[in-house]
Amino acid sequence: MSVRIAVVGGGIIGLAIAAELLDRGADVTVYDPAPAGTDGAWHVAAGMLAPGGESAFEYPHLTRLLEASGELWPSFAARLGDVGYDEAGTLSVALTADDVVDCAREWKHQKLARLSGSQLRDLEPALSPRVRAGVFAPTEIQVDPRKVVAALRSSLEGRVYAQHISDLSELDEDLTVVAAGCGTATLTGLPIRPVKGQVLRLRGEPGLLRHVIDGAADGRHVYLVPRADGEVVVGATQEERADRQITAGGVHDLLRAALDLVPGLAEHEITEWTVGHRPGSPDNAPLLGFLDDSRRTVVAAGHHRNGILLAPITARLIADLVFTGSADPLLEAFAPGRFG
Repeated sequence: MSVRIAVVGGGIIGLAIAAELLDRGADVTVYDPAPAGTDGAWHVAAGMLAPGGESAFEYPHLTRLLEASGELWPSFAARLGDVGYDEAGTLSVALTADDVVDCAREWKHQKLARLSGSQLRDLEPALSPRVRAGVFAPTEIQVDPRKVVAALRSSLEGRVYAQHISDLSELDEDLTVVAAGCGTATLTGLPIRPVKGQVLRLRGEPGLLRHVIDGAADGRHVYLVPRADGEVVVGATQEERADRQITAGGVHDLLRAALDLVPGLAEHEITEWTVGHRPGSPDNAPLLGFLDDSRRTVVAAGHHRNGILLAPITARLIADLVFTGSADPLLEAFAPGRFG
């Protein structure tokens, strides 16, 4: 008989784990209060797969995990089908002299050659003539998280149930994987907090931007992620708040920085503004592994800004843990009990 596993949480992490477990022969059930909904952090996420930029000043062990997951994304995307996987790369750009100073450390960390403003505009003509310097990161690419989640849901058809789990004792499966994002805190007592992010979506004629733009404009950070259909995702604020309000200040900061870097976006229509909550941990690295010595509950949460990028490696490592009972060395630094 196959092992019966409950996965609590139907976001990109929970679905990726469930799909991997199913592929390996487990009898998987996913529980989510709104399995067809759009409340998860994945729905707001732009889908930048940037292991270099994200790891620059984070938890030291995170770099290896991010890079390992980046290596898995081509095959992961290929199995899912059309999920907007785009390898055009990212231009990290700075508008002012002060912005250049602020960005220089990260560019040096990534060992990327600095480009002048004119060199950047040769690669991306829509950039403002005011942009002073930047770098090209060819390995920092993108995917559309909404398409990824739709594909994962399809692969798990008939196994995803609309049910709110308020206590893990409600479940009778052999083992439980808790991948409930910010909701993991209530279920497990682990220190996972919501980090608010506001994001805008614009739409215009396709082709204005060729690359993802990760920019600094007068001290404001913004990313611009172009889709093939003409959508441009503009994000994101980072606020230590749990509310879901779209604020004038947040929208203003995002639009001002976006238009300073790419003036042509002024003609785009604003089609959507959304708020999501990244599940953050005290060190902003994920919590991955057995919850306690009973070894009946596994946690996969707290991915903060990196949930999309880390989905493939999280699914593989958690499935390995479930089937072997032994943690991969990659997991050692991310034990859920490390804050106790």
